[in-house]
Amino acid sequence: MTTEILTGAQAIIRSLELLGIEHIFGLPGGAILPTYDPLMDSKKIRHILVRHEQGAGHAAEGYASATGKLGVCIATSGPGATNLVTAIADAHMDSVPLLAITGQVGSTLIGTDAFQEADIVGITMPITKHSFLVTKPEDIPEVLASAVLIATTGRPGPVLVDITKDAQNKKAPFVWPPKVDLPGYKPVTKPHGKQIQAAAQLILESKRPVLYVGGGIIRSGANKELLALAELIGAPVVTTLMARGAFPDSHHQNLGMPGMHGTVPAVTALQKSDLLITLGARFDDRVTGDTKSFAVGAKVIHVDVDPAEIGKIRFADVPIVGDAREVITELNAELKTVLATKKPDIAEWWQFLDGLIERYPLGYTHVEDGKLSPQHVIERIGALSGPEAIYAAGVGQHQMWSAQFIKYERPNSWLNSGGAGTMGYSVPAAMGAKVGQPDRLVWAIDGDGCFQMTNQELATCTINNIPIKVAIINNSSLGMVRQWQTLFYNERYSNTDLHTGTDALMIPDFVKLADAYGCLGIRVEKEEEIDAAIKLAIETNDRPVVIDFIVSRDAMVWPMVSAGVSNDEVKYARDAAPVWDGEE
Repeated sequence: MTTEILTGAQAIIRSLELLGIEHIFGLPGGAILPTYDPLMDSKKIRHILVRHEQGAGHAAEGYASATGKLGVCIATSGPGATNLVTAIADAHMDSVPLLAITGQVGSTLIGTDAFQEADIVGITMPITKHSFLVTKPEDIPEVLASAVLIATTGRPGPVLVDITKDAQNKKAPFVWPPKVDLPGYKPVTKPHGKQIQAAAQLILESKRPVLYVGGGIIRSGANKELLALAELIGAPVVTTLMARGAFPDSHHQNLGMPGMHGTVPAVTALQKSDLLITLGARFDDRVTGDTKSFAVGAKVIHVDVDPAEIGKIRFADVPIVGDAREVITELNAELKTVLATKKPDIAEWWQFLDGLIERYPLGYTHVEDGKLSPQHVIERIGALSGPEAIYAAGVGQHQMWSAQFIKYERPNSWLNSGGAGTMGYSVPAAMGAKVGQPDRLVWAIDGDGCFQMTNQELATCTINNIPIKVAIINNSSLGMVRQWQTLFYNERYSNTDLHTGTDALMIPDFVKLADAYGCLGIRVEKEEEIDAAIKLAIETNDRPVVIDFIVSRDAMVWPMVSAGVSNDEVKYARDAAPVWDGEE
């Protein structure tokens, strides 16, 4: 144990170094300024100056989601801290390990409505695993070590540490390693043996099992164990929006994504199953539709590291609290013994599912308005970039098409805002991913609406030599909102036209904007130009690249289950009848 006298600011930087932090995304201001001074001297931490604190938060998310490590962002008090709130909420919904450090006004000023004061601990309490307020410099090492432990263990998530300015300026003995004592925090990672046996027995008895795989598989790094389990049982696998890449798309047992815009085989498999083997998924409403009619004939094995998720939406016949990788490892061992003498017969189940796969392949209709088909553009980005690339999507139609038409073969290759649905996520998340995985090709696939929320981070990318590729799927509108207006509001397009690509205005001109930010800007309006533009982007690594793909505003995301209705009401195309009526 070493003892040294440091300022609180120095203690912050020293603690982060000793905790293994290598990258921080942030923006300085008065209340955090003392910490930025020793940060300048750090040889171990690379600080990346963003243009907006929300960008810092999403960049830290992208870094964490691409690497599996902790993402760190830093901001000043008041508006600096509140600008992080969206990213913190996003990380909370999607279980992203995130440490947000904020400066706070001096401790004697708290509660006086001082300049740039905001109760960020109170504001973020519902959207963090924990929020700390530090008013003494001697508490800094223990608090930061505790914050990292909480953010990265159990169900990962965001932790906020708010540090007053006087705590940063005052001196105190720096003790490392600190004593971390969290008596109320004891995440369970190892499953109960009897629950493993009960799960194995249900699997053995099942005739129509489905592996319902959520993002917890990716967060726990359980993809290899999942593959072994799937092949051991022989059951179909569906991967939620947050789990794309957890199970290879090329594997014949993968039915694709379930839910509101899931594949027909995936949606139907859940509805018709007699056993849901639910791994790191939380029965989100976008997957279940109307919960009363969701998979009514199925028993449920529910595996989750967060006990609060089990039984929250759907009763679990076999609840298993534990880390997904630990649970699946033990379940595989148990199944090898159980299945040695008897294996479930699911041949009829596969015959039914294979028929669905053949009858309802994932596809799209080419548009006839002279514009590009957005699905084709995204499909070509995936085909030319390959499974080793990383794809970060914004929110809306382009997000769904990216989940549908890019083939994901490995975890941590698909980044998106699943739970919160945050517009503006893509560009800064791609930036963070590229910082964490500099040798990988990183795409931000964005809409013209989302892109305009955080495109200022292209300046950050250019200055810091972070050569991401940005594909703007430009339909000159808020596409998903417009789709709902088409389907449910009698084509009354109230305030969804953005004037970015379908008329002479082109406000803004994304190619000129890219040039202004020091990027290579390309516009693609013809199908024969698509591949060449994508290849040029891939080959250009001395600066970021922005491709403005002018696509049809009439293209829609199919299949679709309307919000709040039964998954039995899935539609394969506009005005189509449900693809099945409950009978085969």
